[in-house]
Formats: sequence, C-alpha cells, structure tokens
Amino acid sequence: MPTTTKSRRRSRLSTTLSGIAGEYLVAAELSRRGYVASLTLRNTRGIDILVSNADATRSVGVQVKTRQDRGTEWVLTKKAEEDSGAKNLCYVFVSLNNGAEPSFHVVPRAVVARFVKTSHQRWLRTPGRRGRLHVDNPMRKFADPENKYRGAWRLLGL
Repeated sequence: MPTTTKSRRRSRLSTTLSGIAGEYLVAAELSRRGYVASLTLRNTRGIDILVSNADATRSVGVQVKTRQDRGTEWVLTKKAEEDSGAKNLCYVFVSLNNGAEPSFHVVPRAVVARFVKTSHQRWLRTPGRRGRLHVDNPMRKFADPENKYRGAWRLLGL
C-alpha cells in the first residue's frame, strides 16, 4: 500500500510526551558529553534532571522546557521570575524541531528570571488590540532569538 503525504506527517505529541521526550533527550546529551545525569521523579519541584561531573565534585539541577516545533521561544509560568540566587540551577530549553535533530539552549536560572520579568513588564506596558493595555496573567515567555544560549553546555559550570 503506497504511503500518502498525510500518513508520512508526524502526529503532534501530547504536552506530557513532548516534555518527557525533552527530558530524556537532555539526559542523553549530557551523558554523551561525559556527565552523570539522573532524571528525577515527576514530583520533584523545579528540577527535572540532577547532573554532576564524572567525579561528582560539582553538580547542578536542570529544569527542562520543550517545544515540538522549530523556534526559540518557550512558555513558562510566573514562577520563573523567581531567582533563588542558587548558582547551581539551570534551564535547558529544547526544540524538537518537528522530528529533526533537536536543539538545546542552556540558560542559567538568574538569566531566565531577569528575562521573563522584564519582557512581561514590557508586554504589560504595550497596548494590545484596539489600543487596550494587556491584562496581567501567570504566563511568561523566554526567548533566545539570536541563539546566544544554543549549545551553551559550558554554562552548567561542570
């Protein structure tokens, strides 16, 4: 039976499967680079992967955020504005690129907190449709349009 264009198209993953795929891809990439990466249980708040160097003298907690398509913008919540001051916490933002090779953007937590806070404040001040101001909500966005953090694994500090 011939394959049609429609059947060759990848179906969209659920949000849960997309997130799980991102976590496993990040863990695999970290392992490939010689780090020890352990996925945490789903109820571990704010940390998806614990990572250490090979001799376990340094470690970092990683929060993974995944998008299915190509792009450099990810949706977060207001909680991302909080910077705990801990230097050993990072985000890894993953673009699954519609099934092509994924891309990874490694960003320190303090950078994410600063970005989402200032960009959200700017969005609130910018008039929306019909000149009305935006109404505050818990959604935030992080973006890396210049790919400044793409492949920046060195920022993990391991």
